[in-house]
Amino acid sequence: MKIALAQQNYMIGDFEGNRKKIINGIREARNQGADLVMFSELCVCGYPPRDFLEFSDFIGQCRDSVELIALEAKGIAVLIGAPSVNPKAEGKDLFNSSYFLFDGKIQQVTHKSLLPNYDVFDEYRYFEPNREFQAYDFAGKRIAFTVCEDIWNEGNNPLYITSPVDHLSEFNPDYLLNISASPFHCGKAEDRITLLKGLATEHHLPIFYCNTVGAQTDLIFDGGSLVVTPHGQVFDELPYFKEELRVYDLDEVKHASKGSDRVQPKEKIPLMHDALVTGIHEYFRKLNFQKAILGLSGGIDSAVVACLAVSALGKENVRCLLMPSEFSTEGSVADAEALAKNLGIAYETIPIRQSYDSMLATLQPFFDSKPFDVTEENLQARIRAMMLMAMCNKHHYILLNTSNKSEMAVGYGTLYGDMCGGISVLGDVYKSEVYDLTRYINRNGEIIPQNIITKPPSAELRPGQKDSDSLPLYSILDQVLYSYIEERRGPKELVAMGFDQSLVDRVLKMVNTNEHKRYQAPPALRVSRKAFGSGRRMPIVAKYLS
Repeated sequence: MKIALAQQNYMIGDFEGNRKKIINGIREARNQGADLVMFSELCVCGYPPRDFLEFSDFIGQCRDSVELIALEAKGIAVLIGAPSVNPKAEGKDLFNSSYFLFDGKIQQVTHKSLLPNYDVFDEYRYFEPNREFQAYDFAGKRIAFTVCEDIWNEGNNPLYITSPVDHLSEFNPDYLLNISASPFHCGKAEDRITLLKGLATEHHLPIFYCNTVGAQTDLIFDGGSLVVTPHGQVFDELPYFKEELRVYDLDEVKHASKGSDRVQPKEKIPLMHDALVTGIHEYFRKLNFQKAILGLSGGIDSAVVACLAVSALGKENVRCLLMPSEFSTEGSVADAEALAKNLGIAYETIPIRQSYDSMLATLQPFFDSKPFDVTEENLQARIRAMMLMAMCNKHHYILLNTSNKSEMAVGYGTLYGDMCGGISVLGDVYKSEVYDLTRYINRNGEIIPQNIITKPPSAELRPGQKDSDSLPLYSILDQVLYSYIEERRGPKELVAMGFDQSLVDRVLKMVNTNEHKRYQAPPALRVSRKAFGSGRRMPIVAKYLS
Protein backbone atom coordinates (compact mmCIF):
# COMPACT_ATOMS: atom_id res chain seq x y z
CA MET A 1 0.00 0.00 0.00
CA LYS A 2 1.56 3.27 -1.17
CA ILE A 3 0.22 6.63 -0.03
CA ALA A 4 1.06 9.98 -1.66
CA LEU A 5 0.91 13.39 0.03
CA ALA A 6 0.20 16.20 -2.44
CA GLN A 7 1.11 19.47 -0.73
CA GLN A 8 -0.34 22.15 -3.03
CA ASN A 9 -1.16 25.85 -3.24
CA TYR A 10 -4.78 26.71 -4.04
CA MET A 11 -6.70 29.91 -4.71
CA ILE A 12 -10.08 30.63 -3.15
CA GLY A 13 -12.84 30.31 -5.73
CA ASP A 14 -10.58 29.26 -8.61
CA PHE A 15 -12.45 26.03 -9.23
CA GLU A 16 -10.93 25.35 -12.62
CA GLY A 17 -7.39 26.12 -11.50
CA ASN A 18 -7.69 24.12 -8.28
CA ARG A 19 -9.29 21.21 -10.13
CA LYS A 20 -6.52 21.10 -12.73
CA LYS A 21 -3.89 21.18 -10.01
CA ILE A 22 -5.55 18.33 -8.11
CA ILE A 23 -5.97 16.22 -11.25
CA ASN A 24 -2.32 16.77 -12.17
CA GLY A 25 -1.41 15.63 -8.66
CA ILE A 26 -3.53 12.50 -9.06
CA ARG A 27 -1.81 11.66 -12.34
CA GLU A 28 1.65 12.26 -10.91
CA ALA A 29 0.91 10.08 -7.87
CA ARG A 30 -0.50 7.33 -10.06
CA ASN A 31 2.58 7.46 -12.28
CA GLN A 32 4.72 7.01 -9.17
CA GLY A 33 2.81 3.89 -8.21
CA ALA A 34 0.68 5.32 -5.40
CA ASP A 35 -2.51 3.48 -4.40
CA LEU A 36 -3.92 6.53 -2.64
CA VAL A 37 -3.19 10.24 -2.87
CA MET A 38 -4.36 12.82 -0.35
CA PHE A 39 -4.73 16.57 -0.73
CA SER A 40 -5.62 19.27 1.82
CA GLU A 41 -8.68 20.64 3.60
CA LEU A 42 -11.19 22.44 1.33
CA CYS A 43 -8.70 22.13 -1.52
CA VAL A 44 -11.50 22.17 -4.09
CA CYS A 45 -12.54 25.74 -3.22
CA GLY A 46 -9.51 27.05 -1.32
CA TYR A 47 -9.24 27.91 2.36
CA PRO A 48 -10.73 29.92 4.02
CA PRO A 49 -13.69 30.65 1.70
CA ARG A 50 -15.54 32.58 4.42
CA ASP A 51 -18.85 34.11 3.29
CA PHE A 52 -18.53 32.69 -0.22
CA LEU A 53 -19.96 29.61 1.52
CA GLU A 54 -23.28 31.47 1.77
CA PHE A 55 -23.65 31.49 -2.04
CA SER A 56 -25.50 28.49 -3.46
CA ASP A 57 -23.63 28.92 -6.75
CA PHE A 58 -20.31 28.60 -4.90
CA ILE A 59 -21.44 25.36 -3.26
CA GLY A 60 -22.75 24.11 -6.59
CA GLN A 61 -19.37 24.68 -8.22
CA CYS A 62 -17.70 22.82 -5.34
CA ARG A 63 -19.98 19.85 -5.94
CA ASP A 64 -19.37 19.92 -9.70
CA SER A 65 -15.59 19.97 -9.17
CA VAL A 66 -15.73 17.01 -6.78
CA GLU A 67 -17.67 14.99 -9.36
CA LEU A 68 -15.20 15.89 -12.12
CA ILE A 69 -12.22 15.00 -9.93
CA ALA A 70 -13.86 11.70 -9.03
CA LEU A 71 -13.76 10.70 -12.71
CA GLU A 72 -9.96 10.81 -12.49
CA ALA A 73 -9.89 8.45 -9.49
CA LYS A 74 -9.34 5.28 -11.48
CA GLY A 75 -6.53 2.94 -10.56
CA ILE A 76 -5.89 5.16 -7.55
CA ALA A 77 -7.91 6.36 -4.53
CA VAL A 78 -8.14 10.09 -3.90
CA LEU A 79 -8.84 12.06 -0.70
CA ILE A 80 -9.87 15.69 -1.16
CA GLY A 81 -11.60 18.39 0.89
CA ALA A 82 -14.74 20.36 0.00
CA PRO A 83 -17.97 21.59 1.60
CA SER A 84 -20.93 19.23 1.54
CA VAL A 85 -24.62 19.95 2.03
CA ASN A 86 -26.29 18.97 5.29
CA PRO A 87 -29.42 17.02 4.28
CA LYS A 88 -31.10 17.50 7.65
CA ALA A 89 -33.54 20.31 8.34
CA GLU A 90 -31.81 21.27 11.59
CA GLY A 91 -28.31 22.65 12.06
CA LYS A 92 -26.06 24.56 9.69
CA ASP A 93 -26.54 24.03 5.96
CA LEU A 94 -23.02 22.72 5.34
CA PHE A 95 -20.35 20.33 6.55
CA ASN A 96 -16.60 20.75 6.11
CA SER A 97 -15.90 17.37 4.55
CA SER A 98 -13.33 14.99 3.17
CA TYR A 99 -14.29 13.00 0.07
CA PHE A 100 -12.83 9.56 -0.56
CA LEU A 101 -12.92 8.90 -4.30
CA PHE A 102 -12.28 5.62 -6.08
CA ASP A 103 -13.37 3.78 -9.21
CA GLY A 104 -14.59 7.05 -10.74
CA LYS A 105 -17.04 7.99 -8.00
CA ILE A 106 -17.48 9.19 -4.41
CA GLN A 107 -17.13 6.25 -2.03
CA GLN A 108 -17.15 7.93 1.38
CA VAL A 109 -17.81 11.42 2.77
CA THR A 110 -16.47 12.18 6.26
CA HIS A 111 -17.36 15.42 8.03
CA LYS A 112 -15.17 17.53 10.28
CA SER A 113 -16.13 17.19 13.93
CA LEU A 114 -14.21 19.98 15.65
CA LEU A 115 -14.88 23.40 14.18
CA PRO A 116 -12.41 26.04 15.38
CA ASN A 117 -14.01 29.30 16.36
CA TYR A 118 -11.05 31.22 17.82
CA ASP A 119 -8.31 33.54 16.59
CA VAL A 120 -8.52 33.69 12.76
CA PHE A 121 -10.92 30.74 12.58
CA ASP A 122 -14.67 31.15 12.24
CA GLU A 123 -15.82 27.74 11.01
CA TYR A 124 -18.80 27.34 13.30
CA ARG A 125 -20.30 30.32 11.48
CA TYR A 126 -20.73 28.12 8.40
CA PHE A 127 -20.48 24.42 9.24
CA GLU A 128 -22.34 21.84 11.28
CA PRO A 129 -20.06 19.57 13.35
CA ASN A 130 -19.99 15.84 12.73
CA ARG A 131 -21.29 13.68 15.58
CA GLU A 132 -21.14 10.23 14.02
CA PHE A 133 -17.87 8.32 13.66
CA GLN A 134 -16.88 5.46 11.40
CA ALA A 135 -13.80 4.07 9.68
CA TYR A 136 -13.58 2.89 6.08
CA ASP A 137 -12.12 -0.28 4.60
CA PHE A 138 -10.02 0.01 1.46
CA ALA A 139 -7.55 -2.41 -0.16
CA GLY A 140 -7.54 -4.68 2.87
CA LYS A 141 -6.78 -1.85 5.31
CA ARG A 142 -8.99 0.22 7.60
CA ILE A 143 -8.64 4.00 7.38
CA ALA A 144 -9.52 6.66 9.95
CA PHE A 145 -10.31 9.96 8.22
CA THR A 146 -9.92 13.29 10.03
CA VAL A 147 -10.00 16.93 8.98
CA CYS A 148 -7.47 19.41 10.44
CA GLU A 149 -8.76 20.43 13.91
CA ASP A 150 -10.05 16.90 14.58
CA ILE A 151 -6.54 15.89 15.71
CA TRP A 152 -5.83 19.01 17.79
CA ASN A 153 -8.00 18.25 20.84
CA GLU A 154 -5.14 16.73 22.82
CA GLY A 155 -3.07 17.57 25.86
CA ASN A 156 -3.95 18.54 29.42
CA ASN A 157 -6.43 21.28 28.51
CA PRO A 158 -8.55 20.09 25.57
CA LEU A 159 -10.63 22.77 23.89
CA TYR A 160 -13.50 20.47 22.95
CA ILE A 161 -15.55 17.93 24.91
CA THR A 162 -14.99 15.13 22.41
CA SER A 163 -11.94 13.56 20.77
CA PRO A 164 -12.57 12.29 17.23
CA VAL A 165 -9.39 10.20 17.26
CA ASP A 166 -10.51 8.43 20.43
CA HIS A 167 -13.81 7.55 18.76
CA LEU A 168 -12.09 6.39 15.57
CA SER A 169 -9.62 4.26 17.50
CA GLU A 170 -12.54 2.07 18.61
CA PHE A 171 -12.72 0.79 15.00
CA ASN A 172 -9.07 -0.41 15.12
CA PRO A 173 -7.89 1.47 12.02
CA ASP A 174 -4.60 0.55 10.33
CA TYR A 175 -3.65 4.18 9.72
CA LEU A 176 -4.99 7.71 10.09
CA LEU A 177 -5.23 10.36 7.36
CA ASN A 178 -5.60 14.05 8.14
CA ILE A 179 -6.23 16.73 5.55
CA SER A 180 -5.43 20.22 6.83
CA ALA A 181 -5.32 23.91 6.00
CA SER A 182 -3.37 25.07 9.03
CA PRO A 183 -2.10 28.68 8.90
CA PHE A 184 1.52 29.45 9.74
CA HIS A 185 2.78 31.25 12.78
CA CYS A 186 6.21 31.14 14.35
CA GLY A 187 6.30 28.02 16.49
CA LYS A 188 3.49 26.23 14.64
CA ALA A 189 5.79 23.65 13.03
CA GLU A 190 7.09 22.51 16.43
CA ASP A 191 3.55 22.38 17.84
CA ARG A 192 2.41 20.28 14.88
CA ILE A 193 5.19 17.74 15.26
CA THR A 194 4.74 17.45 19.03
CA LEU A 195 1.02 16.89 18.56
CA LEU A 196 1.34 14.22 15.87
CA LYS A 197 4.14 12.36 17.64
CA GLY A 198 2.04 12.15 20.80
CA LEU A 199 -1.09 11.14 18.89
CA ALA A 200 0.70 8.41 16.93
CA THR A 201 2.30 7.01 20.08
CA GLU A 202 -0.90 7.07 22.12
CA HIS A 203 -2.96 5.25 19.49
CA HIS A 204 -0.07 3.31 17.95
CA LEU A 205 -1.06 4.43 14.47
CA PRO A 206 0.84 5.64 11.42
CA ILE A 207 -0.35 9.17 10.63
CA PHE A 208 -0.30 10.86 7.24
CA TYR A 209 -0.90 14.61 7.56
CA CYS A 210 -1.27 16.79 4.43
CA ASN A 211 -1.23 20.57 4.81
CA THR A 212 -1.61 23.29 2.19
CA VAL A 213 0.97 25.93 1.21
CA GLY A 214 0.86 29.49 -0.10
CA ALA A 215 -1.14 32.41 1.27
CA GLN A 216 -4.61 33.88 1.18
CA THR A 217 -4.34 37.65 1.85
CA ASP A 218 -3.04 37.81 5.46
CA LEU A 219 -3.01 34.07 6.17
CA ILE A 220 0.16 32.20 5.22
CA PHE A 221 0.40 28.41 4.96
CA ASP A 222 3.75 26.71 5.37
CA GLY A 223 3.00 23.14 4.30
CA GLY A 224 5.33 21.01 6.38
CA SER A 225 3.16 17.92 5.77
CA LEU A 226 4.13 14.95 7.91
CA VAL A 227 4.37 11.18 8.00
CA VAL A 228 4.69 9.80 11.54
CA THR A 229 5.33 6.20 12.58
CA PRO A 230 3.28 4.33 15.24
CA HIS A 231 6.03 4.88 17.82
CA GLY A 232 6.08 8.64 17.24
CA GLN A 233 9.05 9.06 14.92
CA VAL A 234 8.80 11.64 12.15
CA PHE A 235 9.32 9.46 9.09
CA ASP A 236 9.35 12.52 6.83
CA GLU A 237 8.46 16.20 6.77
CA LEU A 238 7.70 17.96 3.49
CA PRO A 239 9.28 21.35 2.67
CA TYR A 240 8.03 24.68 3.98
CA PHE A 241 6.42 27.20 1.62
CA LYS A 242 6.83 24.92 -1.39
CA GLU A 243 4.58 22.57 -3.36
CA GLU A 244 5.67 18.95 -3.19
CA LEU A 245 4.35 15.43 -3.85
CA ARG A 246 5.92 12.41 -2.18
CA VAL A 247 4.94 8.74 -2.05
CA TYR A 248 5.37 6.47 1.00
CA ASP A 249 5.06 2.74 1.53
CA LEU A 250 2.64 2.13 4.41
CA ASP A 251 4.48 -1.00 5.58
CA GLU A 252 7.79 0.88 5.70
CA VAL A 253 6.21 3.59 7.81
CA LYS A 254 4.40 1.11 10.05
CA HIS A 255 7.46 -1.03 10.71
CA ALA A 256 10.18 1.63 10.66
CA SER A 257 12.82 1.09 13.32
CA LYS A 258 13.21 3.79 15.90
CA GLY A 259 15.65 6.50 14.96
CA SER A 260 16.05 10.24 14.68
CA ASP A 261 13.26 12.39 13.27
CA ARG A 262 13.62 13.46 9.64
CA VAL A 263 12.76 17.12 10.11
CA GLN A 264 13.84 20.48 8.78
CA PRO A 265 15.44 23.38 10.69
CA LYS A 266 12.90 25.54 12.51
CA GLU A 267 14.74 28.70 13.50
CA LYS A 268 12.25 31.49 14.05
CA ILE A 269 13.72 34.31 11.94
CA PRO A 270 14.49 32.30 8.78
CA LEU A 271 10.94 30.91 8.86
CA MET A 272 9.48 34.36 9.49
CA HIS A 273 11.50 35.74 6.58
CA ASP A 274 10.33 33.02 4.20
CA ALA A 275 6.74 33.38 5.39
CA LEU A 276 6.74 37.13 4.68
CA VAL A 277 8.27 36.59 1.24
CA THR A 278 5.58 33.99 0.54
CA GLY A 279 2.85 36.34 1.74
CA ILE A 280 3.98 39.18 -0.54
CA HIS A 281 4.45 36.90 -3.54
CA GLU A 282 1.05 35.23 -3.16
CA TYR A 283 -0.82 38.50 -2.55
CA PHE A 284 0.51 39.88 -5.81
CA ARG A 285 0.20 36.67 -7.83
CA LYS A 286 -3.34 35.80 -6.77
CA LEU A 287 -4.64 39.33 -7.35
CA ASN A 288 -2.80 39.63 -10.68
CA PHE A 289 -0.59 42.46 -9.43
CA GLN A 290 2.97 42.66 -10.67
CA LYS A 291 4.76 45.71 -9.36
CA ALA A 292 5.22 47.14 -5.88
CA ILE A 293 6.20 50.57 -4.64
CA LEU A 294 7.16 51.83 -1.19
CA GLY A 295 8.59 54.87 0.46
CA LEU A 296 12.25 54.35 1.34
CA SER A 297 13.07 56.57 4.29
CA GLY A 298 16.53 55.40 5.28
CA GLY A 299 14.98 53.69 8.29
CA ILE A 300 15.11 50.03 9.18
CA ASP A 301 11.46 49.13 8.53
CA SER A 302 11.30 50.32 4.94
CA ALA A 303 14.73 48.77 4.33
CA VAL A 304 13.53 45.33 5.43
CA VAL A 305 10.30 45.63 3.40
CA ALA A 306 12.29 46.54 0.29
CA CYS A 307 14.50 43.47 0.74
CA LEU A 308 11.52 41.18 1.27
CA ALA A 309 9.75 42.63 -1.76
CA VAL A 310 12.77 42.02 -3.98
CA SER A 311 12.94 38.40 -2.80
CA ALA A 312 9.21 37.97 -3.45
CA LEU A 313 8.76 39.86 -6.71
CA GLY A 314 12.19 40.38 -8.26
CA LYS A 315 14.16 43.62 -8.31
CA GLU A 316 12.64 44.63 -11.66
CA ASN A 317 9.19 44.76 -10.02
CA VAL A 318 10.05 46.93 -7.02
CA ARG A 319 10.29 50.72 -7.10
CA CYS A 320 10.98 53.16 -4.28
CA LEU A 321 10.42 56.83 -3.65
CA LEU A 322 12.76 58.85 -1.47
CA MET A 323 10.77 61.83 -0.18
CA PRO A 324 13.00 63.93 2.06
CA SER A 325 11.68 66.92 3.98
CA GLU A 326 13.49 69.74 5.68
CA PHE A 327 13.77 67.47 8.73
CA SER A 328 15.34 64.53 6.89
CA THR A 329 19.04 64.07 7.57
CA GLU A 330 21.56 63.75 4.78
CA GLY A 331 22.56 60.42 6.28
CA SER A 332 19.07 58.99 5.91
CA VAL A 333 18.88 59.96 2.25
CA ALA A 334 22.33 58.51 1.60
CA ASP A 335 21.42 55.30 3.45
CA ALA A 336 18.25 54.89 1.39
CA GLU A 337 20.16 55.43 -1.86
CA ALA A 338 22.82 52.92 -0.81
CA LEU A 339 20.20 50.29 -0.05
CA ALA A 340 18.42 50.83 -3.38
CA LYS A 341 21.73 50.43 -5.20
CA ASN A 342 22.60 47.30 -3.23
CA LEU A 343 19.26 45.78 -4.22
CA GLY A 344 19.43 47.01 -7.80
CA ILE A 345 15.96 48.56 -7.65
CA ALA A 346 14.68 51.69 -9.35
CA TYR A 347 14.25 54.74 -7.15
CA GLU A 348 13.43 58.43 -7.49
CA THR A 349 13.94 61.31 -5.10
CA ILE A 350 10.98 63.67 -4.76
CA PRO A 351 11.51 66.29 -2.04
CA ILE A 352 8.27 67.22 -0.26
CA ARG A 353 9.31 70.62 1.12
CA GLN A 354 7.58 72.61 -1.63
CA SER A 355 4.32 70.68 -1.20
CA TYR A 356 4.59 70.93 2.57
CA ASP A 357 5.19 74.68 2.52
CA SER A 358 2.28 75.15 0.12
CA MET A 359 -0.08 73.17 2.34
CA LEU A 360 1.06 75.07 5.42
CA ALA A 361 0.49 78.38 3.68
CA THR A 362 -3.03 77.31 2.75
CA LEU A 363 -3.88 76.07 6.24
CA GLN A 364 -2.05 78.65 8.37
CA PRO A 365 -4.93 81.15 8.50
CA PHE A 366 -7.07 78.43 10.05
CA PHE A 367 -4.55 77.20 12.62
CA ASP A 368 -5.20 80.18 14.90
CA SER A 369 -1.47 80.75 15.52
CA LYS A 370 -1.18 77.47 17.40
CA PRO A 371 2.41 76.16 17.69
CA PHE A 372 3.99 73.35 15.65
CA ASP A 373 2.73 69.95 16.84
CA VAL A 374 1.66 66.55 15.55
CA THR A 375 -0.51 68.29 12.94
CA GLU A 376 2.50 69.39 10.94
CA GLU A 377 4.15 66.01 11.45
CA ASN A 378 1.12 64.16 10.11
CA LEU A 379 0.88 66.56 7.19
CA GLN A 380 4.29 65.40 5.97
CA ALA A 381 3.31 61.74 6.25
CA ARG A 382 0.10 62.36 4.30
CA ILE A 383 1.89 64.27 1.54
CA ARG A 384 4.20 61.28 1.12
CA ALA A 385 1.22 58.93 1.00
CA MET A 386 -0.40 61.08 -1.71
CA MET A 387 2.73 60.89 -3.83
CA LEU A 388 3.01 57.15 -3.43
CA MET A 389 -0.66 56.62 -4.23
CA ALA A 390 -0.40 58.87 -7.27
CA MET A 391 2.42 56.67 -8.56
CA CYS A 392 0.26 53.61 -7.86
CA ASN A 393 -2.60 55.03 -9.89
CA LYS A 394 -0.45 56.21 -12.76
CA HIS A 395 1.78 53.13 -13.09
CA HIS A 396 -0.47 50.39 -11.63
CA TYR A 397 1.69 49.70 -8.60
CA ILE A 398 0.54 48.37 -5.24
CA LEU A 399 1.83 50.21 -2.19
CA LEU A 400 3.56 48.10 0.46
CA ASN A 401 2.96 49.34 3.97
CA THR A 402 6.09 49.41 6.15
CA SER A 403 4.71 49.95 9.69
CA ASN A 404 5.81 47.36 12.26
CA LYS A 405 3.69 45.70 14.95
CA SER A 406 5.12 47.80 17.78
CA GLU A 407 4.06 51.00 16.00
CA MET A 408 0.68 49.55 15.07
CA ALA A 409 0.10 48.50 18.67
CA VAL A 410 0.63 51.92 20.22
CA GLY A 411 -0.71 54.03 17.36
CA TYR A 412 2.68 55.44 16.39
CA GLY A 413 1.66 56.08 12.81
CA THR A 414 -0.41 58.45 10.71
CA LEU A 415 -3.79 57.44 9.36
CA TYR A 416 -3.93 58.11 5.60
CA GLY A 417 -0.17 58.66 5.79
CA ASP A 418 2.43 56.02 6.61
CA MET A 419 -0.40 53.61 7.47
CA CYS A 420 -1.51 53.44 3.83
CA GLY A 421 -0.92 50.39 1.67
CA GLY A 422 -2.42 47.36 -0.01
CA ILE A 423 -0.78 44.89 2.36
CA SER A 424 1.09 45.43 5.63
CA VAL A 425 4.34 43.49 5.44
CA LEU A 426 5.61 44.04 8.99
CA GLY A 427 2.31 44.66 10.78
CA ASP A 428 2.77 41.41 12.74
CA VAL A 429 6.52 41.84 13.32
CA TYR A 430 7.71 43.63 16.46
CA LYS A 431 10.46 46.22 16.11
CA SER A 432 12.97 44.00 17.91
CA GLU A 433 12.17 41.24 15.39
CA VAL A 434 12.74 43.70 12.53
CA TYR A 435 16.32 44.04 13.77
CA ASP A 436 16.61 40.25 13.82
CA LEU A 437 15.43 40.17 10.20
CA THR A 438 18.13 42.66 9.17
CA ARG A 439 20.80 40.37 10.57
CA TYR A 440 19.34 37.45 8.66
CA ILE A 441 19.10 39.44 5.43
CA ASN A 442 22.75 40.49 5.84
CA ARG A 443 23.94 36.99 6.77
CA ASN A 444 25.95 36.54 3.56
CA GLY A 445 27.11 40.14 3.16
CA GLU A 446 25.88 43.67 3.66
CA ILE A 447 22.65 44.45 1.81
CA ILE A 448 21.11 46.76 4.39
CA PRO A 449 23.75 49.40 5.22
CA GLN A 450 25.02 49.12 8.78
CA ASN A 451 24.13 52.72 9.52
CA ILE A 452 20.45 51.96 8.96
CA ILE A 453 20.68 49.25 11.61
CA THR A 454 22.69 51.14 14.22
CA LYS A 455 21.22 54.65 14.14
CA PRO A 456 18.42 55.48 16.62
CA PRO A 457 14.94 55.02 15.06
CA SER A 458 13.29 58.27 14.02
CA ALA A 459 10.30 59.36 11.96
CA GLU A 460 12.23 62.56 11.12
CA LEU A 461 9.13 64.75 11.19
CA ARG A 462 10.58 67.44 13.46
CA PRO A 463 14.12 68.59 14.35
CA GLY A 464 16.14 65.95 16.20
CA GLN A 465 13.17 63.62 16.61
CA LYS A 466 13.70 60.09 17.93
CA ASP A 467 11.11 57.36 18.53
CA SER A 468 12.27 57.22 22.15
CA ASP A 469 10.91 60.79 22.61
CA SER A 470 7.38 59.38 22.36
CA LEU A 471 7.78 55.72 23.22
CA PRO A 472 9.61 53.53 25.72
CA LEU A 473 12.71 51.84 24.34
CA TYR A 474 11.62 49.10 21.95
CA SER A 475 13.57 46.51 23.92
CA ILE A 476 11.22 47.17 26.85
CA LEU A 477 8.09 48.14 24.92
CA ASP A 478 8.06 44.91 22.93
CA GLN A 479 8.19 42.81 26.09
CA VAL A 480 5.12 44.56 27.47
CA LEU A 481 3.30 44.38 24.15
CA TYR A 482 4.03 40.67 23.69
CA SER A 483 2.84 39.85 27.20
CA TYR A 484 -0.35 41.87 26.71
CA ILE A 485 -1.21 40.98 23.09
CA GLU A 486 0.06 37.42 22.63
CA GLU A 487 -0.20 36.18 26.22
CA ARG A 488 -3.26 38.29 27.19
CA ARG A 489 -1.78 39.31 30.52
CA GLY A 490 -3.61 42.06 32.41
CA PRO A 491 -2.05 45.07 34.14
CA LYS A 492 -1.69 43.39 37.54
CA GLU A 493 0.06 40.41 35.98
CA LEU A 494 2.42 42.70 34.06
CA VAL A 495 3.37 44.59 37.20
CA ALA A 496 3.91 41.29 39.01
CA MET A 497 6.33 40.34 36.21
CA GLY A 498 8.45 43.34 37.18
CA PHE A 499 7.26 46.07 34.83
CA ASP A 500 6.77 49.53 36.32
CA GLN A 501 3.13 50.41 37.02
CA SER A 502 3.30 53.74 35.19
CA LEU A 503 4.89 52.05 32.15
CA VAL A 504 2.17 49.39 32.07
CA ASP A 505 -0.61 51.96 32.39
CA ARG A 506 0.90 54.10 29.65
CA VAL A 507 1.48 51.29 27.17
CA LEU A 508 -1.88 49.58 27.65
CA LYS A 509 -3.69 52.88 27.28
CA MET A 510 -1.87 53.55 24.01
CA VAL A 511 -2.78 50.11 22.69
CA ASN A 512 -6.47 50.33 23.57
CA THR A 513 -7.10 53.91 22.51
CA ASN A 514 -5.61 53.28 19.06
CA GLU A 515 -7.92 50.44 18.04
CA HIS A 516 -9.63 52.79 15.57
CA LYS A 517 -6.37 53.14 13.65
CA ARG A 518 -5.89 49.39 13.35
CA TYR A 519 -9.43 48.98 12.01
CA GLN A 520 -8.40 51.21 9.09
CA ALA A 521 -4.97 49.70 8.52
CA PRO A 522 -4.23 47.33 5.61
CA PRO A 523 -4.28 43.58 6.29
CA ALA A 524 -1.08 42.44 7.97
CA LEU A 525 0.73 39.24 7.00
CA ARG A 526 0.23 36.92 9.97
CA VAL A 527 3.38 35.37 11.44
CA SER A 528 2.54 35.31 15.17
CA ARG A 529 0.00 33.51 17.32
CA LYS A 530 -1.97 36.73 17.78
CA ALA A 531 -1.92 39.16 14.89
CA PHE A 532 -3.90 42.34 14.51
CA GLY A 533 -6.89 41.78 12.23
CA SER A 534 -9.48 39.00 12.21
CA GLY A 535 -7.61 37.09 14.91
CA ARG A 536 -7.81 39.89 17.48
CA ARG A 537 -11.28 41.39 17.74
CA MET A 538 -11.47 44.35 20.08
CA PRO A 539 -14.10 47.08 20.38
CA ILE A 540 -13.08 50.51 19.17
CA VAL A 541 -15.06 52.26 21.90
CA ALA A 542 -14.40 50.83 25.36
CA LYS A 543 -13.45 51.94 28.85
CA TYR A 544 -11.21 49.00 29.81
CA LEU A 545 -7.57 50.09 30.32
CA SER A 546 -8.10 53.32 28.39
